[in-house]
Amino acid sequence: MGAQDAPDADIAAVLKAHEARDRLRFITCGSVDDGKSTLIGRLLHDTRGLFADQVATLEADSRRHGTQGEGVDYALLVDGLSAEREQGITIDVAYRFFGTPRRSFIVADCPGHEQYTRNMATGASTADLAVVLVDARKGVLTQTRRHSYICALLGIGQVVLAVNKMDLVGYDRAVFDAIVAEYRALAASLGIGTVTAIPVAALHGDNLLAGSDRTPWYGGPSLLDALEAAPIPEPGSDAPMRMPVQWVNRPNQDFRGFVGTLASGTARAGDEVVVLPSGRRTRIDQVLGADGRAVEGRAGQAVTLTLADEVDVARGDVIAAADDAPEVADQFAAHVLWMDGQPLLPGRSYWLKLGAATVGATVTEIKHKVDVNTQAQLAARHLELNEVAYCNIELDRPVAFEPYARNAALGGFILIDRLSNATAAAGTLDFALRRAGNIHWQHLDVDRQARARSLGQSPRCVWFTGLSGSGKSTLANLVDKRLHALGRHAFILDGDNVRHGLNRDLGFTDEDRVENIRRVAEVARLMTEAGLIVLVSFISPFRAERRMARSLFGEGEFIEVFVDTPLAVAESRDVKGLYAKARAGELPNFTGIDSPYEAPEDAELVLDTVNEPADALAERIVVRLLGPQA
Repeated sequence: MGAQDAPDADIAAVLKAHEARDRLRFITCGSVDDGKSTLIGRLLHDTRGLFADQVATLEADSRRHGTQGEGVDYALLVDGLSAEREQGITIDVAYRFFGTPRRSFIVADCPGHEQYTRNMATGASTADLAVVLVDARKGVLTQTRRHSYICALLGIGQVVLAVNKMDLVGYDRAVFDAIVAEYRALAASLGIGTVTAIPVAALHGDNLLAGSDRTPWYGGPSLLDALEAAPIPEPGSDAPMRMPVQWVNRPNQDFRGFVGTLASGTARAGDEVVVLPSGRRTRIDQVLGADGRAVEGRAGQAVTLTLADEVDVARGDVIAAADDAPEVADQFAAHVLWMDGQPLLPGRSYWLKLGAATVGATVTEIKHKVDVNTQAQLAARHLELNEVAYCNIELDRPVAFEPYARNAALGGFILIDRLSNATAAAGTLDFALRRAGNIHWQHLDVDRQARARSLGQSPRCVWFTGLSGSGKSTLANLVDKRLHALGRHAFILDGDNVRHGLNRDLGFTDEDRVENIRRVAEVARLMTEAGLIVLVSFISPFRAERRMARSLFGEGEFIEVFVDTPLAVAESRDVKGLYAKARAGELPNFTGIDSPYEAPEDAELVLDTVNEPADALAERIVVRLLGPQA
């Protein structure tokens, strides 16, 4: 009896029956118009997973939006957005639930268009299996390869290859065999271990729930048979215990528990554990379940751990088996799928979220990007939307991790844009860069404070930013002269001067501009460590890099000075003729002409060089540095 026939069935009994069955999470993916939504809709309909009102709505929607004439358009069951129905495409990931007497299923219908590849990766990140659809008329396409590559990257090791629309090629076995052979070769190159190939015609239901008379040459399972028989990866109960801490529960002074979901292993009272990254060792005192009763925690369960000793544990830490703990590192090799409309530029700072830990991160190097059509490794200096690359990543503090292939919870991460808080990338950690564990801070007996006292001043970094010709260098020079006259120790890092030496190897692309600022910011930090007042005069057009520079300094040590001069005025002052060359196309990537300048939003000082004399503006900066007595 299906949902259509028993809308008033005993809900409790239905739910209990569902709980007793195991559950497979799978995605459908492939190129656009391969029939993914139709296949899922037909599965939902034919497995009687719809209520009567859903069937009525489907029939009405088919008459209004459908593409099958008087027939039912099953794709409308999952194409829920109005834009999807109007365009006949899938845009967002649509999740649907259905079940059979043998198993329950959660299916994610993923979009086929390249521009929505990031949505597909979201669906694949939690899937046990992928149903890859291929239009029998078109064969294996670039997007088929792209989606299969992402499935392999995210650890999906079993694929059901549904060669769809067989009715449009006369159910020709030769067509099916050729597509299967090509896809199996692709799967083998990607490391996908299991491929079950099925000829289907989703619109007519051929080989979906049962074998079809139209393919007498095919003796394999139907799609539903394959889904019911597919092995479901078990949580790693036999692996060493790991629990990322999501919350420290301290309701009163008598209780302190650490809440999280066991990523692997088993947690028992008395087990010796280590807290990472600190390395403090202790024992589990209690393992508490959701109702507060003592339990034995297993992989996949949410538990609260109390510890025998008062050790420092915070959100983002990992509690792990002491005799087989994960590594701790701050530099990694990783696969990255770029999901942002703005390009990935090495050296730019992001937030990295790994489990419950959120840390500052920088992609230091793109080792190569991957041509998902051929799996060729290509040189790249930046990544565009939906591109995949192998990168080196550096964090601002160590984290506990495991390679994604071993533990997805401790090896899968996202990068977050610091400005918008939007997810910029998804990635998988491969291994730690061993040099990270070999580099330590060397203790210096003469520290920053001692050097500052000997110079009789407070070290500062004054960061001048603005267009070329705005007056940055003029103001920095006047401030330097005034500080020198007052007996203060200062030094100017000027953009043109630094490019003659330290940064002579850099051009003016966005990637080189990011690296230009990264290097200068590090030098400025070292100069303040020496007790100096550093005057940095750089166009520094991007907010992200200026924010990165600020993050290197302590509270109040970084003073951003926006030399706010209109483009027309800056261009009129152009004694070097740079703007004229840029407008003539002789200087590409020139800020203000064909490369953007992102004005500061919260600069400590905003200076108007049009309406105030340079000497007065310089004095304002000195007063900000030294106080009114200057």
